[in-house]
Amino acid sequence: MTKPAISIVMPVYNVEHYVSEAIESVLAQTFGNFELIIVDDGGSDSSVDICASYADPRIRIIAQPNRGLAGARNSGISAARGEYVALLDADDSWDPEKLALHKIHLDNNPQVGVSYSGSRFMDSQGSPLRQAQRPKLENISVQDILTRNPVGNGSAPVIRKTALDSIASDHPDEPGRACFFDESFRQSEDIELWIRMALTGGIRFEGIVGLLTNYRVVSGGLSANIAAQYDSWNRVMIKTMACAPEFIAQYGDEARAYQLRYLARRAVQMGDGAFALILLKEAFAISVKPLVREPVKSVFTFLAAAAARYLPTPFVNRLADGWTGGRALR
Repeated sequence: MTKPAISIVMPVYNVEHYVSEAIESVLAQTFGNFELIIVDDGGSDSSVDICASYADPRIRIIAQPNRGLAGARNSGISAARGEYVALLDADDSWDPEKLALHKIHLDNNPQVGVSYSGSRFMDSQGSPLRQAQRPKLENISVQDILTRNPVGNGSAPVIRKTALDSIASDHPDEPGRACFFDESFRQSEDIELWIRMALTGGIRFEGIVGLLTNYRVVSGGLSANIAAQYDSWNRVMIKTMACAPEFIAQYGDEARAYQLRYLARRAVQMGDGAFALILLKEAFAISVKPLVREPVKSVFTFLAAAAARYLPTPFVNRLADGWTGGRALR
């Protein structure tokens, strides 16, 4: 069998309502020399049966006991045969040109280890939302990754396999099992890896123009979910501080303020204005840099949070359309 140029790693865990859309977006790629490694992470629904119904020889299914997203990705990356590794969550999807454009980018820029692009947002039914991630694309510093996470989400990057190999380590409890993502994280595993790749691995990040990923936003358990997300993000900061205390001392407060403002925007998006206002108050008490550097976004976030807290829902929805205007959520 011809060696694939790109290995796509897609963990699958109880996503029967979405996984067909993800697979079909892969099979519709204009660049066809890929393998799709589906990692069955021990779910209980019909997701894997749906995956197995596709007869394309480029699809491989690997089964394992449940390890979580980081563990499933690690298993898929270890099995990858391609020069490049693309990550795709099973509830997201891609535009048809995504792989072709990232391959061109990486082929022509050997110094780049992680290629990424912007993303559209869609709701649980797959309907497009007005929000989008339009990240910074060039001259990405470690500070940018810590404070603004330009990669944006786990379905956006295509990564040089050698870059992943350069930061791999053995699993602490399973000698011989390679870990790229830290399996102790059940959230924030993406940003932990990006920071580690840039900070300790010296890996260069660079984006390409376009919204090439469709990123699904599923609501539910908002306050608890955001609290858990913030807690896991704090764990990333603690881990990073252990190896780079001066870096966190210099940029940690700024990063924390941006993270809290991002979570406030998520809270507004899901209708919890009161929680959003609490998050914003804490953000700007820690650092005013998001307000100084991005005053329009910060002010509109506050206005949208106040509207969601005090005004009727239909009016808030109209305001949210105007607030997002297709701009980046983060």
